[in-house]
Amino acid sequence: MDYFRLLGRVMAKALQDGRLLDLPFSTAFYKLVLEQELDLFDIQSFDLELGTTLQEMQALVRRKQFMEAFNIDKRNPTHDLRFRNARIEDLCLDFTLPGYSDYVLKPGGGQYHDLENLEEYIGLAVNATVKTGIMPQIEAFRAGFNEVFPVTSLQLFSESELENLLCGGNDLWTAQSLFESIKFDHGYTSSSPPIINLLEIIGEFTPQQKRAFLQFVTGAPRLPPGGLAALNPRLTIVRKHPTGANGMLKGAAAQVADGDLPSVMTCANYLKLPPYSSKEVMRERLMYAITEGQGSFDLS
Repeated sequence: MDYFRLLGRVMAKALQDGRLLDLPFSTAFYKLVLEQELDLFDIQSFDLELGTTLQEMQALVRRKQFMEAFNIDKRNPTHDLRFRNARIEDLCLDFTLPGYSDYVLKPGGGQYHDLENLEEYIGLAVNATVKTGIMPQIEAFRAGFNEVFPVTSLQLFSESELENLLCGGNDLWTAQSLFESIKFDHGYTSSSPPIINLLEIIGEFTPQQKRAFLQFVTGAPRLPPGGLAALNPRLTIVRKHPTGANGMLKGAAAQVADGDLPSVMTCANYLKLPPYSSKEVMRERLMYAITEGQGSFDLS
């Protein structure tokens, strides 16, 4: 429970300080944070296979109830009640939580269930997965959150709005918004050839490459609410003096720069870009830094 209490504190502090968290929370989790009640249909948001299986079983139960209500003969082959072409009895399913054989859903959980008690099994599985079975953890999370500020204050938001506040948005940037949101300094202007090359390269990135670039430069793979313009501090690109280029002519310095990698100060959203000799060299060095430099810490 201590981990859930800690998670509550971390999440509350991140929201309070405007920090993004790169954590894959499900829609169901956000609903629980907002004190909404979950049901069978929420399970798919974090366990697609289990959610789909339980929904198919529920549909089978409803079909059985319909047939009983209208006195339809269940022995008629055209109305055979099967789950994925198999009888429930033949599946040898017991009253334990799927995937967790030691989690018994009711006393005597080792007994197998059939079509007659299938609805009871579904109810117990849902209860264990998204209701009382997880309440101790959720209460610990809320207790930790309340140590920073009241979790009830989040009820002004929807699940998607809360996710956007905590983890940032999935929408990244257009070429125009990129140009308007970046600051150029210490040797670079918006018309510097290396800057023109860089903006063209970033504009050609795939969504996955854009997220990797953001992770490299800012420490987070998604943008805060408001996009690039909302980054604080503003994304700044400066000229990185090539290693060993003191006293060299401009062309020679560019050749030396080709051996250097871009570096960043993620706390300041600060990209130090060497004046590479060509766009192709810049692309290769930038992609290498983005790919291999994640999580590293060096003095530059």
